[in-house]
Amino acid sequence: MALKNRPVPREKPLPDADVHSEGFRQTREARRSALVEDYVELIADLIEDGNEARQVDIAARLGVAQPTVAKMLTRLCADGLVSRKPYRGVFLTDAGRKVAVESRIRHQTVEAFLRSLGVSAETARIDAEGIEHHVSAETLEAFRKAMTAAR
Repeated sequence: MALKNRPVPREKPLPDADVHSEGFRQTREARRSALVEDYVELIADLIEDGNEARQVDIAARLGVAQPTVAKMLTRLCADGLVSRKPYRGVFLTDAGRKVAVESRIRHQTVEAFLRSLGVSAETARIDAEGIEHHVSAETLEAFRKAMTAAR
């Protein structure tokens, strides 16, 4: 363990600037898409559970105010991921369903991997919610292989 105010020495030298910046670029992109993916995945879940995703339900499940949801729904409509009907709920477009399915698969893979490591179900569910947006296809495949090998 590092002592207070003393940096932990690096195991390797800093990578080339272009290589180094790629990791930060991917992280920024994941942050931008994470919110969109969370909304779309939740809308898919609500539709699957009760046939309609209403703004009030989205706000309650995400723990945000309805005006925040309204703003995001406007963005999702503009991006072609959802459609809204007056006095009805929110519906996914084909593109929105594709994003929701991809996000759900990533989430389920990460959550299953964490559970395979012995992480509790509740912690795995919560942690997967953040990790799913930052994990690459290569890493997801490695998770799947590790879980298959462990059986």
